[in-house]
Amino acid sequence: MVVRSDAAFARYVTQEQRALQNFAYLVIGNWEDARDAVQEALIGAYRHWDRVQFDPGPYVRRSIVNAHVSAWRKRRRESPVADVVGPDVSPPGPEHLLVQEMCRALPRRQRAAVVLSYFEDRTSAEVGGVLGCSAATARSLVSQGIASLRRMNHKTSTRGEDDE
Repeated sequence: MVVRSDAAFARYVTQEQRALQNFAYLVIGNWEDARDAVQEALIGAYRHWDRVQFDPGPYVRRSIVNAHVSAWRKRRRESPVADVVGPDVSPPGPEHLLVQEMCRALPRRQRAAVVLSYFEDRTSAEVGGVLGCSAATARSLVSQGIASLRRMNHKTSTRGEDDE
């Protein structure tokens, strides 16, 4: 039996919190919801730390993606309100807003696959592990997502030329 190591968990959170928050933000598109998803994922990881402590990244990221899907399903029945930016959250710059806007247009699994692959530099096997699919499916999701982003970027750049 592996004994739970609170120190090891605390080290993991300290080292990975910013990366997890950025991942969640890019997948979810809202700082507060991203923060909540990271918090819930870390609570789950702590509960199962004896099982996941040797490679907690995929478990935590999959939990974030699952929390996003669950929240999305729940919100379909609710009325959305404007995002609230907390005092300790700095709003993203213009380039981050463009990336967020374009990523938000992707289907959820493609968005998560692109964020994992390009923003977190994960392998196809790691992306598949987080999303619960094969490495080949993960590569396909990333490829489809990048193709969609290129089409969006092309439309944006040609629209600017038409306006002139």
